[in-house]
Amino acid sequence: MDFIALDFETATHEKNSACELGICIVENGQIKETRSWLIKPPSFPYFNHHNIAVHGITSEDVQHSPTFADVWYEIENLMYGNLMIAHNAAFDANVLRGCLEHYGFFKPNINYLCSIGVAKKAWKDLKSYGLKNLAEQHQIKFNHHRADADAEVCAKISLLSFERLMITRNEEIKDVFSKRIKIL
Repeated sequence: MDFIALDFETATHEKNSACELGICIVENGQIKETRSWLIKPPSFPYFNHHNIAVHGITSEDVQHSPTFADVWYEIENLMYGNLMIAHNAAFDANVLRGCLEHYGFFKPNINYLCSIGVAKKAWKDLKSYGLKNLAEQHQIKFNHHRADADAEVCAKISLLSFERLMITRNEEIKDVFSKRIKIL
């Protein structure tokens, strides 16, 4: 089973305002690597105080960071041919689309799946399917609202969900979740 778990943090409400990206690479059902990039958003130096309150990233943190355009080719190579999974995937897919549009990049055909829906299918009666709650349910400690940590927990929750659902291959993910898999 191979996929990429992805998470964005944003500087503002604008969908092109990625200020951090985290990716967790899963190969053969195992986490291979987790990476993150601080990103200087188009709104720089402006960061909305509400966003800062969530993730703690400020304009000073990204002042010497690359833009999304500077890191896209590296990210695209990591994602190429892989299923993308994100927690609240509509948000992350919109941020990715917004960044691609802002910088004039071709939008690749990326299949993506929301780990909330995966978790709901695996565990029917939880009160909350938020990332923090799911992590607590499974005794996973992490630095919430930092993109690399959120991406890795998303990957771990997805793997636990697939295990519970007895899904062991990407073809089975496509069979079980065909109606929930979207295209970027």
